[in-house]
Amino acid sequence: METGIPYLDHLVIPWLTRILLALLIFVIGRWIAKRLSQGILKVLMKSQPDGTLARFLGHIFYGFLLVAVSLAAVRELGVDISSLLALIGAAGLAVGLALKDSLANFAAGVMIVIFRPYKSGDSITFNSQSGTVDEIGMFSTALVTPDNQRIIIPNSTLISGTVVNSTAEATRRIDLILHLGPDDHLPTAKRVIADVLAADSRILTKPAPAIGVDKLGVSTIELFVRPWVATVDYSGVKADLQERLKLALDAVGIMIPTRPPSVIVQTAAKN
Repeated sequence: METGIPYLDHLVIPWLTRILLALLIFVIGRWIAKRLSQGILKVLMKSQPDGTLARFLGHIFYGFLLVAVSLAAVRELGVDISSLLALIGAAGLAVGLALKDSLANFAAGVMIVIFRPYKSGDSITFNSQSGTVDEIGMFSTALVTPDNQRIIIPNSTLISGTVVNSTAEATRRIDLILHLGPDDHLPTAKRVIADVLAADSRILTKPAPAIGVDKLGVSTIELFVRPWVATVDYSGVKADLQERLKLALDAVGIMIPTRPPSVIVQTAAKN
């Protein structure tokens, strides 16, 4: 459609048309990219129940599609894509050097997703920080502590350090040390402990609980108690077991010291 005005016909209208087409390509392309990434996410979620890898790859796929759509929109404006790609490559190198720490976090995030040292929902400990993995992002991992605080840790820091995953295995062993007096009847104590363990259905019979003498001292006998439980029951069983052992041993006249033996000995020496 021509207006008869050369300025409008040969400059304004063609450029407005290009701009509108570029915007249309970007808007529609972005919508398609979002729908495709959501479709990929649904497919991946079927094979990755925890969703960590699915969400991670979904974000990357959407990012690549959005870049492609943006280039297509710019090309519609008449910009030479080859020159633009060369410019993007040079700028990417400069940005990569400036953001090397962020890129290291991104690479570490890819390694975490591939090798899966932990996943969403796992309980981990890193540098004395403990919590449940809430989200594994492209650059950082978010933990939620038992008192509901949120801790953000860079992925590169996690991948280069020692991470203790408390929920990686299906079962865990509870390790308890009981301090008995030198005059306490050892067979009776072991029998009472075995009865308490046998009464708790959450304690596994295979492998069987272990009860034995850990150390013999002048003022104390140290017994180790090592039952196995399902990982999900670990915290609850450990808390209940300590209380039940204390009450059961008290009932037969075996008193567990409330202070470490060294403290008791030092206090007696001062008196």
